[in-house]
Amino acid sequence: MKIAKHLAPAVLVTAALTLLLGVAYPLAVTGLARLLFPDQAQGSLLRRGGTVVGSRLLGQPFAGSRYFHPRPSAAGAGYDPMASGGTNLGPTSRKLVIEQVGAAAAAARAERPGTPVPVDLVTSSGSGLDPHLTPAAAEFQVPRVARERGMPEDVVRQLVRRHTKGRQWGVLGEPRVNVLELNLDLDATRPLPP
Repeated sequence: MKIAKHLAPAVLVTAALTLLLGVAYPLAVTGLARLLFPDQAQGSLLRRGGTVVGSRLLGQPFAGSRYFHPRPSAAGAGYDPMASGGTNLGPTSRKLVIEQVGAAAAAARAERPGTPVPVDLVTSSGSGLDPHLTPAAAEFQVPRVARERGMPEDVVRQLVRRHTKGRQWGVLGEPRVNVLELNLDLDATRPLPP
């Protein structure tokens, strides 16, 4: 039988490749990641008082006007890491332009009339989970956050500057502000009443 002659080697190769690429390789990569980059391999989790409050790598919603708000999310029902992804809506889509971006831009213009609205406050990122804002988007929110917290705007601006990271290696990407880290520092500087 010709099939039996080829079946045994096919099963052996499949089993060997499954063990090599499905078990050994992932374990080796995970082990190296934990050894060389322990914080990133564990999810870059941020803890306060022994409780995990989020990750430096994933955006999350912040309710209320006392916090800096992140980019809008297109991931699932919003900031859902299990449904990461963009909207798949194109620039001619009425739903994107009018309903999503237009509504977000109108709300932002109502907050600061006459001030140009940074694009990252009204558009989601490709993953829908971007944890960063541009410094301009953070600056746009400074008056609201300062007013709601009863803080001088200069103090809030200093917090934004403290959390502004430059380009990676001086050339890659754009300056950015991690929203979760900024809001945690804001709470540490001026705690909210319980």
